[in-house]
This record gives sequence, structure tokens and C-alpha cells, in this order.
Amino acid sequence: MLKTHSCGEIRESHIGQRVTLAGWVHRRRDHGGLIFLDLRDRGGLVQVVVNPEAAPEAHRAAGQARSEFVLQVVGEVIPRPAGTVNLNLPTGKVEVQARSVQVLNAAKTPPFSITEDGEVDEMVRLRYRYLDLRRPRLRDNLLLRHRMVKFIRAFLDARDFVEVETPILLKSTPEGARDYLVPSRLYPGKFYALPQSPQQLKQLLMVAGLERYYQIARCFRDEDQRADRQPEFTQLDLEMSFVEEDDILALTEELVISLVEAVAPGFRIIKPFPRLSYGDCLERFGIDKPDLRYGLELADLSDLVAGSEFQVFRAVLAAGGAVRGLALPQGAGYTRRQLEELTELARARGAAGLVTIALDPEGAYRSAAARYLTPELVQALAARLGASRGDLLLIVAGPRPVADAALSALRQELARRLSLADPNLLAFAFVRNFPLLEWRPEERRWEPVHHPFTAPVPEDIPLLDSAPDKVRSQHYDLVCNGYELSSGSIRIHQAPLQEKIFSLLGYNAEEIQERFGHLLEAFQYGAPPHGGIAPGIDRLAMLLAREDNIREVIAFPKSKSATDPMTGSPSPVSEAQLRELHLAIRDEAWPEGKNGP
Repeated sequence: MLKTHSCGEIRESHIGQRVTLAGWVHRRRDHGGLIFLDLRDRGGLVQVVVNPEAAPEAHRAAGQARSEFVLQVVGEVIPRPAGTVNLNLPTGKVEVQARSVQVLNAAKTPPFSITEDGEVDEMVRLRYRYLDLRRPRLRDNLLLRHRMVKFIRAFLDARDFVEVETPILLKSTPEGARDYLVPSRLYPGKFYALPQSPQQLKQLLMVAGLERYYQIARCFRDEDQRADRQPEFTQLDLEMSFVEEDDILALTEELVISLVEAVAPGFRIIKPFPRLSYGDCLERFGIDKPDLRYGLELADLSDLVAGSEFQVFRAVLAAGGAVRGLALPQGAGYTRRQLEELTELARARGAAGLVTIALDPEGAYRSAAARYLTPELVQALAARLGASRGDLLLIVAGPRPVADAALSALRQELARRLSLADPNLLAFAFVRNFPLLEWRPEERRWEPVHHPFTAPVPEDIPLLDSAPDKVRSQHYDLVCNGYELSSGSIRIHQAPLQEKIFSLLGYNAEEIQERFGHLLEAFQYGAPPHGGIAPGIDRLAMLLAREDNIREVIAFPKSKSATDPMTGSPSPVSEAQLRELHLAIRDEAWPEGKNGP
């Protein structure tokens, strides 16, 4: 073997043993005779000392070595001399006295430092991802993912779940985002789609009688990128038969708490997970994935300002909008520049502006809109927002979604500036009772809030005919620290109800049969009540690794523009490949409403 031990496992118990190590040169120091090498492999690093008198050939080889050279070292483990012990290293009480050093492969000078975790342009890091992954932080992130998946498998196996792989080449069906399409060579003009999730397949596994299924599933969505999103991602896909919503939430909570305590014990968790309604989340936080580590809750002020002389408020309310706000504790001393920054942030989220009211410690108040605000109104606003002297009121008027978006962004930014969020706290929560459908006025059709297979709350089913917008769904999300980690639902398992939902979404009978006929037919053979959830492995790993970007926990991620700088994908293909697939590339876009020649 090229190595008998990992570099990181050498300890005092190995003193006197002859070991063979292999790895990369982390650092090299020449002390005018003695050469010291920090040799690194996945397990860690150990100091190697090469004495020219004891091992001249080894010394000559070590003299050629540079950063990131791959070496094999044979030598004896000895204690470090007094005064040279490094207690910051697990191997810091010993060193390896080399008898033989062999260069297994030389290395060019890396384009960035492997030994220091400094700032490097992300496109450079992605271009040389195999070097980036040598850095301890990235290596540890991948090892964390490994431990997470290993724990999940053991946890679910102990609870009678069966791991089943589902196909990657599927039929294109609506799942909420654009599909990645794969042309078929054997069937010209026809396409497979990469799965956005194994949604229909896991439901069919329940029809098949598996009862408890899971999969570490690869999923693909052609959508705009952001810090917590990738075009291809990994989720724990999980489905259960003969369960209700509370059964799935209880299992998920047990799994997540056990997982965090096993692989990331440095975090604290709020237990049990709060269960919030969708409406309550919007009312209190302006968003359906709130960060519960701090307060700064929103409140509606519309009724208080309805009789105000402030024309901005009156016009918004007359148009059906809302006036909402939050209180910033001890923010009355904010400077004009700070207030302008907050106003610009609100405008960036669609708000027309931001009304600020500073409550002076002496009892007075200051505001650009002061002449429209009576002391009684300011007192009522402060009471509604839970504010006291020295606080700052932030108020947004506009359409309700715009006001919520602006105030939610302000809430997050203020928490960041004031360091209100405890970095060692994971504030998980379940969000429930989402609407089943939402109306898309520009397209004049209903759209599922989750996906078209989500079951409505049973008592709301009659409203499908009269008030679809009032139908609640059995859809639930797991959120944590401002991120959505998981979505799930109880599924429709009866063909007539599923067909009714498809019809509401605008599909005619022919389209329903062509797109979903296989699922509806399966339901006619005895489909059990079932439901599931799909926690995102990448996002959860990002949180547990204390990273701000999902790309830091994925071995070979795509860039913000969904490209791979390392391999150069996406890339053109040859004319021969296109001919085989019966495809042709057009430079110009298709005319609106046309499908091509």
C-alpha cells in the first residue's frame, strides 16, 4: 500500500512505529538543513522532519517539493522536541522523522492559496473546483453532508422505510418550474424531462403498497438562480401511506432534531417546533418563511390611519391596499442618512416610500409627515407596534403584498445590522394551512400554490365550486432561520377529486388524460391515503455548515448564471449529434404563439 495511516490520525500512541504516509504538501519550511513538511490528506495533517544527515536521499527529494506536490513519506513517529508542541493540531505532539521521501506527482503553483481561506473570486474557485475542495472548509462541508445522509438512512431504516430509486428520464408534467428537456433519438420530436421531484412516482409507490418510501433524490429545475438555489439539487424524498398531516410533521421533527444533535451538536434548537398558519406568518412577519430568532414583528395599522389627514395613507386604503409597520427598539437616534438607506431598501422591494416616526426619549416625536400626524394617532400607532420612547416606527403603505415584502426586507436587514439573530440557534417551525390555489390575473387562470396533487382541507372541498381562493390546502413547509427547508403535503388519492383540480387549473379532458392518465388510472386500483415531505439536503447542510451560499456545500455546483466554469457547460454539440436527435438550432426566437415551422 502507498500509505499505512492517514496523516491526521498520527498520535502519541504511534511513537516508535514505522509508518508510510501519502498526501499533499500543505507547507514546506527549510531551516538551513532540516526541512519541515506539513503533509496533508483528507484526515488532516502531520509534520514531517527530514534530516540531511540521517536521510540524504529523502532530503534531496524533499528539497524539490513545493506546495501541493504529492509525496509518499516513510519514517518513524517521534515526539516533538520540548517547546515545539502545537496543541492546536490533533497531531501536534508528534512528528514523523522521514527515512524516505518520494515525489509521486509534481504540482503547478495553484491559482489561489490552499492553506489560507481568504477571499477568492467565485468564478476562479469554480474553474478550479478540485483545488477549492482541498481547502479544509470545503472538505469539512462535504464530510458533513456525508454524515447527514448516513444518519438519515439509518434513521429511516430503523422506522421501516424502504429506499427506492426512481427514474431520471421522465415525462414532462407541470411541477411549478420549467423542465430540463432531453430529446429522444429513437422517437424524433419527443422528449424526456429531468424530474423536478419524483412527485408522481412516489405516489405510485404508495399505490403499489410500499407504504413507507424514501430516496436521496436528485432533482432538476430550470429557474433563476440565487444564493440558496441550484439548477440541480438533492432532497430527501419521503412518502407514507395511511397517515395524516400530524404524523408526517412529528416524524420530520424527530428526524431533524436527531440529525442536528448527531452531526452538528454546536447548535441549539427551539423544541418543539412551533406550528404557524400561513396567514399568521404573513400577518406577523410579512413572509411565509420567517426567521424566528428575533422579534421585530409586523402589525397592521390600516384601521388606525383610516381617518388620517395624510393623503398617502388615505389613497392607498381607498385603492384596497394596507398600511403596515414595525418598531425598531432604540432606533429614534437614527441619522438622516440611515433613514434614507432604509427608505431605499423599501423602494427596492416595490414600496413607494417609507414613513418613519422617531419617538424621542422626552416624549416628543419627529417625522417628515409630522404635520399629518396627531399626538393621539402617534400614540395609537406606537401602542399597536409595541413601541416605547426611544424607538423608531417604520411604516409602509401600498398593496398588501408590496407592504409585506418591503417590511420583511427591512426586518431582516435591521436584524443583521443589530446582530439580533443568534448564530448558534436553529429556529425551526412548520408553516401550515396554505391556500390551495392562487389566481393569476395576467394569465386569467388558477395556479396551485404547492403542486396540483395537494389535497384540500376536507371541509373546504365544497368551496372549489364557489370560492376556490378560500380553499385551504393540506400543504406544510418546514422553515428555519429565514429559509424554506422543505415542502410537503397530504396528496389527493381519489381520481374524481384529482380530475376536478386539473379542470380548475384549466386542463381539458384530453389534456388531463394525455398528461396524467397514468396517475388517474392507478388511483382506480385502490390508492391509499398518503402524504409526504421533501427536506432539501443542500439547504440544511448550508445551515449546519454555517454557510451563506448553497454552493459551498455542493461538490461541483453551477455558478450564479447556471454555468460550470470548470467543464465549460453548457456547451455546443456537433452537427452530427444534432442530426441524430433530429434537431436544428435557430438563431432567432420563435414568433409569439408559434411552435416553429
